[in-house]
Amino acid sequence: MVKIVVTGVGGKMGKTILNLALNDSGIEVVGATELEGHPLIGKPISGSKKDITPVTVQSDLSSIINGCDVVIDFTLPEPSFEHFKVARTAGKAIVIGTTGFPKEVIDKINNTKDIPVVISPNMSIGMNLMFDIVEKVAKILKDDYDVEIVEMHHKWKKDAPSGTALKIKDAIENALPERAWIEVFGRKGTTGERKNDEIGIMTLRGGDVVGEHTAIFAGIGERLEITHRAHSRENFARGAIIAAKWIATRPAGVYSMKDVLGLG
Repeated sequence: MVKIVVTGVGGKMGKTILNLALNDSGIEVVGATELEGHPLIGKPISGSKKDITPVTVQSDLSSIINGCDVVIDFTLPEPSFEHFKVARTAGKAIVIGTTGFPKEVIDKINNTKDIPVVISPNMSIGMNLMFDIVEKVAKILKDDYDVEIVEMHHKWKKDAPSGTALKIKDAIENALPERAWIEVFGRKGTTGERKNDEIGIMTLRGGDVVGEHTAIFAGIGERLEITHRAHSRENFARGAIIAAKWIATRPAGVYSMKDVLGLG
Protein backbone atom coordinates (compact mmCIF):
# COMPACT_ATOMS: atom_id res chain seq x y z
CA MET A 1 0.00 0.00 0.00
CA VAL A 2 1.50 3.33 -1.09
CA LYS A 3 0.71 6.24 1.20
CA ILE A 4 0.24 9.55 -0.60
CA VAL A 5 -0.47 13.22 0.04
CA VAL A 6 -2.36 15.09 -2.69
CA THR A 7 -1.75 18.84 -2.91
CA GLY A 8 -4.23 21.39 -4.26
CA VAL A 9 -7.31 19.21 -3.71
CA GLY A 10 -9.63 22.12 -4.37
CA GLY A 11 -8.47 22.41 -7.98
CA LYS A 12 -9.73 20.48 -11.01
CA MET A 13 -6.78 18.10 -11.16
CA GLY A 14 -6.42 17.80 -7.40
CA LYS A 15 -10.06 16.74 -7.05
CA THR A 16 -9.73 14.20 -9.84
CA ILE A 17 -6.54 12.67 -8.43
CA LEU A 18 -8.02 12.54 -4.93
CA ASN A 19 -11.19 10.79 -6.11
CA LEU A 20 -9.28 8.13 -8.05
CA ALA A 21 -6.77 7.64 -5.22
CA LEU A 22 -9.48 7.14 -2.60
CA ASN A 23 -10.93 4.32 -4.68
CA ASP A 24 -7.64 2.61 -5.52
CA SER A 25 -6.92 -0.47 -3.40
CA GLY A 26 -3.17 0.07 -3.78
CA ILE A 27 -3.24 3.63 -2.45
CA GLU A 28 -3.88 5.13 0.97
CA VAL A 29 -4.47 8.89 1.06
CA VAL A 30 -2.90 10.07 4.31
CA GLY A 31 -2.99 13.80 3.66
CA ALA A 32 -4.34 16.60 1.46
CA THR A 33 -3.53 20.28 1.16
CA GLU A 34 -4.92 23.57 -0.11
CA LEU A 35 -3.84 27.19 0.18
CA GLU A 36 -4.27 28.86 3.54
CA GLY A 37 -7.73 30.42 3.78
CA HIS A 38 -9.30 28.01 1.29
CA PRO A 39 -12.81 26.90 2.37
CA LEU A 40 -11.72 23.23 2.32
CA ILE A 41 -9.13 23.73 5.09
CA GLY A 42 -10.02 21.61 8.11
CA LYS A 43 -12.68 19.64 6.26
CA PRO A 44 -12.48 15.84 5.80
CA ILE A 45 -11.63 14.53 2.36
CA SER A 46 -14.05 12.25 0.52
CA GLY A 47 -14.44 10.50 -2.81
CA SER A 48 -17.49 9.84 -4.95
CA LYS A 49 -17.56 6.11 -4.07
CA LYS A 50 -16.19 6.16 -0.57
CA ASP A 51 -17.38 7.37 2.82
CA ILE A 52 -15.76 10.43 4.36
CA THR A 53 -12.30 9.64 5.75
CA PRO A 54 -10.74 10.98 8.98
CA VAL A 55 -8.10 12.83 6.93
CA THR A 56 -8.67 16.59 6.81
CA VAL A 57 -7.33 19.17 4.37
CA GLN A 58 -4.36 21.14 5.70
CA SER A 59 -2.56 24.26 4.50
CA ASP A 60 0.94 23.21 5.57
CA LEU A 61 2.45 20.27 3.69
CA SER A 62 5.39 20.04 6.09
CA SER A 63 3.04 19.22 8.99
CA ILE A 64 1.68 16.06 7.32
CA ILE A 65 4.37 14.88 4.92
CA ASN A 66 6.16 12.53 7.32
CA GLY A 67 3.30 10.04 7.19
CA CYS A 68 3.45 9.55 3.42
CA ASP A 69 5.58 7.78 0.83
CA VAL A 70 4.82 10.05 -2.12
CA VAL A 71 3.46 13.56 -2.70
CA ILE A 72 1.40 14.15 -5.87
CA ASP A 73 1.42 17.77 -7.02
CA PHE A 74 -0.62 19.37 -9.83
CA THR A 75 -0.86 22.97 -8.66
CA LEU A 76 0.81 26.16 -9.92
CA PRO A 77 4.53 26.81 -10.45
CA GLU A 78 5.21 28.77 -7.26
CA PRO A 79 3.41 26.52 -4.73
CA SER A 80 4.56 23.42 -6.63
CA PHE A 81 8.21 24.39 -6.22
CA GLU A 82 7.60 25.02 -2.51
CA HIS A 83 6.04 21.56 -2.23
CA PHE A 84 9.07 20.09 -3.99
CA LYS A 85 11.39 21.76 -1.47
CA VAL A 86 9.32 20.43 1.46
CA ALA A 87 9.46 16.91 -0.02
CA ARG A 88 13.22 17.17 -0.51
CA THR A 89 13.73 18.33 3.09
CA ALA A 90 11.57 15.45 4.37
CA GLY A 91 13.23 12.90 2.10
CA LYS A 92 9.96 11.96 0.39
CA ALA A 93 9.29 11.06 -3.25
CA ILE A 94 7.21 13.48 -5.32
CA VAL A 95 5.24 13.27 -8.57
CA ILE A 96 5.00 16.67 -10.30
CA GLY A 97 2.52 17.32 -13.10
CA THR A 98 2.55 21.11 -12.78
CA THR A 99 3.53 23.07 -15.91
CA GLY A 100 4.71 26.61 -16.57
CA PHE A 101 7.86 26.53 -14.42
CA PRO A 102 10.59 29.06 -15.23
CA LYS A 103 13.68 27.43 -16.74
CA GLU A 104 15.78 28.03 -13.64
CA VAL A 105 13.24 26.16 -11.49
CA ILE A 106 13.04 23.23 -13.93
CA ASP A 107 16.84 23.06 -13.86
CA LYS A 108 16.85 22.91 -10.05
CA ILE A 109 14.29 20.09 -10.04
CA ASN A 110 16.08 18.18 -12.79
CA ASN A 111 19.34 18.34 -10.85
CA THR A 112 17.81 16.66 -7.80
CA LYS A 113 19.91 13.78 -6.46
CA ASP A 114 18.54 13.25 -2.94
CA ILE A 115 14.89 12.16 -3.49
CA PRO A 116 12.99 10.29 -6.22
CA VAL A 117 11.08 12.68 -8.53
CA VAL A 118 8.77 11.99 -11.45
CA ILE A 119 8.17 15.17 -13.42
CA SER A 120 6.17 15.35 -16.64
CA PRO A 121 4.02 18.01 -18.31
CA ASN A 122 1.52 15.29 -19.22
CA MET A 123 0.98 12.00 -17.39
CA SER A 124 -1.56 10.50 -19.77
CA ILE A 125 -0.41 7.09 -20.99
CA GLY A 126 -1.59 7.87 -24.52
CA MET A 127 0.23 11.20 -24.57
CA ASN A 128 3.48 9.63 -23.43
CA LEU A 129 3.16 7.09 -26.22
CA MET A 130 2.77 10.05 -28.56
CA PHE A 131 6.04 11.57 -27.27
CA ASP A 132 7.74 8.29 -28.13
CA ILE A 133 6.07 8.01 -31.55
CA VAL A 134 6.86 11.55 -32.74
CA GLU A 135 10.51 11.06 -31.82
CA LYS A 136 10.69 7.87 -33.89
CA VAL A 137 8.82 9.48 -36.82
CA ALA A 138 11.14 12.49 -36.81
CA LYS A 139 14.20 10.21 -36.97
CA ILE A 140 12.77 8.44 -40.02
CA LEU A 141 11.49 11.48 -41.93
CA LYS A 142 14.57 13.59 -41.15
CA ASP A 143 14.59 17.04 -42.81
CA ASP A 144 12.38 16.12 -45.77
CA TYR A 145 9.24 17.11 -43.86
CA ASP A 146 8.23 20.42 -42.26
CA VAL A 147 7.19 20.11 -38.62
CA GLU A 148 4.39 22.06 -36.95
CA ILE A 149 2.73 21.55 -33.56
CA VAL A 150 -0.79 22.74 -32.73
CA GLU A 151 -2.28 22.59 -29.23
CA MET A 152 -5.63 23.62 -27.77
CA HIS A 153 -6.77 23.87 -24.16
CA HIS A 154 -9.61 25.37 -22.14
CA LYS A 155 -9.86 29.12 -21.71
CA TRP A 156 -8.72 28.99 -18.07
CA LYS A 157 -5.24 27.60 -18.78
CA LYS A 158 -2.63 30.10 -17.65
CA ASP A 159 0.54 29.06 -19.53
CA ALA A 160 1.13 28.96 -23.27
CA PRO A 161 2.26 27.02 -25.13
CA SER A 162 1.32 24.05 -23.01
CA GLY A 163 4.08 22.08 -21.34
CA THR A 164 2.94 19.11 -23.41
CA ALA A 165 3.43 20.98 -26.69
CA LEU A 166 6.92 21.96 -25.56
CA LYS A 167 7.63 18.33 -24.68
CA ILE A 168 6.56 17.28 -28.19
CA LYS A 169 8.87 19.96 -29.59
CA ASP A 170 11.75 18.71 -27.46
CA ALA A 171 11.16 15.09 -28.51
CA ILE A 172 11.34 16.06 -32.20
CA GLU A 173 14.36 18.32 -31.78
CA ASN A 174 16.22 15.68 -29.74
CA ALA A 175 15.54 13.12 -32.47
CA LEU A 176 17.43 15.29 -34.97
CA PRO A 177 20.04 17.24 -32.98
CA GLU A 178 22.06 17.96 -36.13
CA ARG A 179 19.35 20.31 -37.41
CA ALA A 180 19.67 24.02 -36.57
CA TRP A 181 16.11 24.26 -35.27
CA ILE A 182 14.36 27.63 -35.46
CA GLU A 183 11.47 27.75 -32.99
CA VAL A 184 8.50 29.82 -34.16
CA PHE A 185 5.73 30.53 -31.65
CA GLY A 186 2.89 31.77 -33.86
CA ARG A 187 3.14 33.78 -37.08
CA LYS A 188 1.91 37.21 -38.10
CA GLY A 189 2.47 39.60 -40.97
CA THR A 190 4.77 39.11 -43.94
CA THR A 191 6.95 36.36 -42.55
CA GLY A 192 8.51 35.29 -45.82
CA GLU A 193 9.02 31.76 -47.05
CA ARG A 194 9.13 29.09 -44.38
CA LYS A 195 12.70 28.15 -43.49
CA ASN A 196 13.62 24.48 -43.71
CA ASP A 197 14.59 24.16 -40.04
CA GLU A 198 11.58 25.96 -38.58
CA ILE A 199 9.43 24.14 -36.05
CA GLY A 200 6.16 25.97 -35.42
CA ILE A 201 4.26 25.81 -32.14
CA MET A 202 0.73 27.22 -32.34
CA THR A 203 -1.53 27.80 -29.34
CA LEU A 204 -5.35 27.81 -29.27
CA ARG A 205 -7.50 28.54 -26.20
CA GLY A 206 -11.25 28.27 -25.75
CA GLY A 207 -14.20 26.61 -24.09
CA ASP A 208 -13.61 23.65 -21.80
CA VAL A 209 -11.19 21.66 -23.99
CA VAL A 210 -9.24 19.34 -21.68
CA GLY A 211 -6.30 19.07 -24.07
CA GLU A 212 -5.60 18.44 -27.74
CA HIS A 213 -2.18 18.16 -29.38
CA THR A 214 -1.24 17.51 -33.01
CA ALA A 215 2.22 17.04 -34.47
CA ILE A 216 2.20 17.68 -38.22
CA PHE A 217 4.89 16.35 -40.56
CA ALA A 218 4.20 18.06 -43.90
CA GLY A 219 5.99 16.75 -46.96
CA ILE A 220 5.62 17.28 -50.68
CA GLY A 221 2.49 15.41 -51.74
CA GLU A 222 1.54 14.09 -48.32
CA ARG A 223 1.06 15.06 -44.69
CA LEU A 224 1.28 12.92 -41.57
CA GLU A 225 -0.64 14.14 -38.49
CA ILE A 226 -0.35 12.52 -35.08
CA THR A 227 -3.04 13.69 -32.66
CA HIS A 228 -3.88 13.04 -29.04
CA ARG A 229 -7.18 14.26 -27.58
CA ALA A 230 -7.88 14.11 -23.87
CA HIS A 231 -11.59 13.88 -23.09
CA SER A 232 -11.22 13.74 -19.31
CA ARG A 233 -8.72 14.79 -16.65
CA GLU A 234 -8.90 11.23 -15.36
CA ASN A 235 -6.27 10.30 -17.98
CA PHE A 236 -3.72 12.55 -16.29
CA ALA A 237 -4.80 11.58 -12.78
CA ARG A 238 -4.58 7.87 -13.56
CA GLY A 239 -1.07 8.35 -14.91
CA ALA A 240 -0.07 10.27 -11.78
CA ILE A 241 -1.26 7.43 -9.54
CA ILE A 242 0.62 4.89 -11.66
CA ALA A 243 3.71 7.10 -11.29
CA ALA A 244 3.25 7.34 -7.50
CA LYS A 245 3.07 3.56 -7.16
CA TRP A 246 6.12 3.14 -9.38
CA ILE A 247 8.35 5.74 -7.73
CA ALA A 248 7.62 4.68 -4.16
CA THR A 249 10.34 2.02 -4.35
CA ARG A 250 12.79 3.75 -6.70
CA PRO A 251 16.16 5.24 -5.70
CA ALA A 252 16.75 9.00 -5.65
CA GLY A 253 16.86 10.67 -9.04
CA VAL A 254 14.69 12.39 -11.61
CA TYR A 255 12.42 10.26 -13.78
CA SER A 256 9.94 10.86 -16.59
CA MET A 257 6.75 9.04 -17.54
CA LYS A 258 8.84 7.34 -20.18
CA ASP A 259 10.69 5.62 -17.33
CA VAL A 260 7.45 4.86 -15.48
CA LEU A 261 5.89 3.22 -18.55
CA GLY A 262 9.05 1.38 -19.59
CA LEU A 263 9.34 3.18 -22.92
CA GLY A 264 13.07 3.85 -22.59
